[in-house]
Amino acid sequence: MSARTRRLGLLLAVAATLGGCGLGPGNGPDGDVRLTVTRDFGAKQIVGVDPAKTAGSDTVMRVLQRNVDKVGTRYGGGFVQSINGLSGGRRGGRPFDWFIYVNGIQSEKGATSVDVHGGDRIWWDNHDWGATPDIPAIVGSFPEPFLHGSDGRKLPVRVECSAPQSAPCDVVANKFTKLGIVAGRSNLGSTPAAKTLRVLVGPWSRLRSRDPEAVSIDSGPRASGVFARFDRAGAQLVVLDARGRPARTLGAGTGLVAATKVEDREPVWYVTGTDDAGVASAARAFDEPVLQDQFALAIADDLPVRVPFTGAQAP
Repeated sequence: MSARTRRLGLLLAVAATLGGCGLGPGNGPDGDVRLTVTRDFGAKQIVGVDPAKTAGSDTVMRVLQRNVDKVGTRYGGGFVQSINGLSGGRRGGRPFDWFIYVNGIQSEKGATSVDVHGGDRIWWDNHDWGATPDIPAIVGSFPEPFLHGSDGRKLPVRVECSAPQSAPCDVVANKFTKLGIVAGRSNLGSTPAAKTLRVLVGPWSRLRSRDPEAVSIDSGPRASGVFARFDRAGAQLVVLDARGRPARTLGAGTGLVAATKVEDREPVWYVTGTDDAGVASAARAFDEPVLQDQFALAIADDLPVRVPFTGAQAP
């Protein structure tokens, strides 16, 4: 639940009361819906249902209540307080809460106000939001949002590469082809992010400062929601912990797969690294089994490293 979501809490509670939160029958969304519930930025799965039980005109809240026995709510039923006994609040002096991601995009609305569409991947995560209340886009629902888009609306997809004929560019473009996703391909910086899902492929030294999303990543997690920062030369990647503190410094050959979103623009994904070898590692990690349940993912010596760093290597 983002800061904006909390500000809307009381208004949405009224809407929830008027609209009701019943689990009435109906025809389910056209396409399987996946429900995932995790904690600590995806480090531990609590619930995984694929396909989830759904019915007509479902909301994210209804899907959660239909598939999980213990759901505690607040603000008149408009927001989730606890899932299977894990609550929001403060732990160890730190703020924790439940956050919703649909197809890898953070919801700015309460769960009773988000409609579910066929193929949606609904992900709830309980985590420390002291470093930032907003993580606008994550990679762990891949191949979403490329396959089904956002809010039931498919979006154009484009792969933009610093070296369009390079092997990493081929790997990323071919992945979309295998998934049946039509994706354009070009040099960097030829597509407006406001209307297209973009995947930028290349060393960070070539990608940084090219657009608002890259600037936000260099500005840190409070701006981008990405808990990793490249050094000034782009030759090292510092992976941060959940509090935004440096946890690991990774050097040559390090890759990063991350996504972010700025204001009303569509999410931008980065398949990048400290150098060409790092970009190649990131391209190899651009795959559903590798990215599953990751907010972002660094790759060092071809081994996955969770971003933010949680003290354990990614599976």
